[in-house]
Amino acid sequence: MNMSLQTHQPIEGVYLCDQLDLPEIFGTAMSHLPGLRVLKPSEVTDPANVRFALAWRPSPDAFDAYPNIELVQVIAAGVDPVLKTPSLPHDAVVTRVHDPEQAAIMAGFAAWQVVWHHRNMGAYLDAASRADWTRVLIKTLRPPSQVTVGLLGFGYMGRAIAETVRTMGFPIVAATRSDGPAERGITRIAGPDAVTQVAAKSDILINVLPLTDDTRDILAAPLFAQMPKHAALIQLGRGEHLIEDDLLAALDNGHLSGASLDVFRQEPLPPEHPFWAHPKIVITPHEASVTSPSAVAHALAQSVREMTEGRHPTTAIDKKSGY
Repeated sequence: MNMSLQTHQPIEGVYLCDQLDLPEIFGTAMSHLPGLRVLKPSEVTDPANVRFALAWRPSPDAFDAYPNIELVQVIAAGVDPVLKTPSLPHDAVVTRVHDPEQAAIMAGFAAWQVVWHHRNMGAYLDAASRADWTRVLIKTLRPPSQVTVGLLGFGYMGRAIAETVRTMGFPIVAATRSDGPAERGITRIAGPDAVTQVAAKSDILINVLPLTDDTRDILAAPLFAQMPKHAALIQLGRGEHLIEDDLLAALDNGHLSGASLDVFRQEPLPPEHPFWAHPKIVITPHEASVTSPSAVAHALAQSVREMTEGRHPTTAIDKKSGY
């Protein structure tokens, strides 16, 4: 690594994003980082001086203007929007944010959605809108111990979700990359058919997988058919995981009882999309988890510091595997 800190000349970086105003969101936090200067593209006077980028969903040619970028710090835990950018330098290190607070926010969101489906909360809101005192679940509610929650993805976010939902009394079964012992109510399943096995056991299935060639389109009719009748889906991974027409079919034929969707193939979700009006779907605008500006600033500073010291950044991802 050639990146080096110089007390008289800060290391320059650039904000690269097509969809969010990164300077507006992160500018204040970044301004307090000693030895670093993050610029808008319009503020860069010599592109050759730019050594790193703070990025999220950059344009296809975003990196072309900066020949010496060595580090790309993604503003979140998911890195696929950056990895699929055609102009991403082949030898640039890509790092992501590992923020305990972000994981806690994600876990709380997932827990809310689990309760939503377990308790059929939509029926209560519908009844309340009609001033209807009907007790929806008094005869049919199953205790949490009889409702299995499946997890597709058992990384940083998946583990946080598993621990939170487990404390609510739900047994957890998780698809993992490697075998391991049960962890206080969390059963791990590994192997080539782990995802299918987990889906077959899941009354509520939560997806937090990374997006790779192997996971693209994984939430589709064959997987839904393996799930128990009246199971529910909580989709917090990537929009490209889901075959949208297959989900609509599974909901409309009654096999799945509901779905919570936070990510979509096209974002923002178009107003005419059938998901908006579907009575069994809960939509949120890709905000299941957010990272604070201070956490992103800390992650960037750590990544740069590690590279200036000749070390591979702790939060660097394997670009070949995608995570």
